[in-house]
Amino acid sequence: MAGGLGSRLRPLTADTPKPMLSVGSKPILETILESFSHYGFQNFYFSVNYKAEKIHSYFKDGSQYGVNISYLNETTRLGTAGALSLLPDSIKEPFIVMNGDLLTNVNFERLLNYHILAKADATMCVREYKLKIPYGVVKTEGASIREIIEKPTQNFFVNAGIYVLNPSTLKLIPDNEYFDMPQLFQNLIDEGHKVCSFPVTDYWMDIGQPNDFDQANSEYDEIFDV
Repeated sequence: MAGGLGSRLRPLTADTPKPMLSVGSKPILETILESFSHYGFQNFYFSVNYKAEKIHSYFKDGSQYGVNISYLNETTRLGTAGALSLLPDSIKEPFIVMNGDLLTNVNFERLLNYHILAKADATMCVREYKLKIPYGVVKTEGASIREIIEKPTQNFFVNAGIYVLNPSTLKLIPDNEYFDMPQLFQNLIDEGHKVCSFPVTDYWMDIGQPNDFDQANSEYDEIFDV
């Protein structure tokens, strides 16, 4: 998914689509491509919209990487799932969807195998997020105080922007309309499909803000061993 505007990273994205921003010595999207290729993935679809020509001209058909790249050209912004309606009907096996502004060393082969063994219709990668409350939390019952917990930490799982989908799930995505991935997952849950989570414990960085971009650059060489 490489069609976003990258508004929060301006002015860096004024002339460059966010997936083409260089982290380390190469664009984010190139690192993603090479990570998948390392695990044997060969066929890719890049969903593009903003500054799409820069992605087209850089990656071309993927032959220089030993892979096949096709493009889903959004004429309007379609959200994080809407562009999947542009996929060809020829896809018959589970496939991975990933946001184009992420850096991670997750094992994509293990992720796909997990989805298949779980017999899931859809799998969402999730990341543990800890929220420290900077106050004493007071638990009450009516007017009575029952417990005071000083500055507790709450743990949540958050959407990590990496998914595995069965081709059958594409039927729930409206054609050429704005549609986000959380809505797809909620619709699948509501209809009784098997929807699983896959906890990501490996390195993961969502490059959404300038400080994320700076941090990713400072960590890149150590994490990806270039």
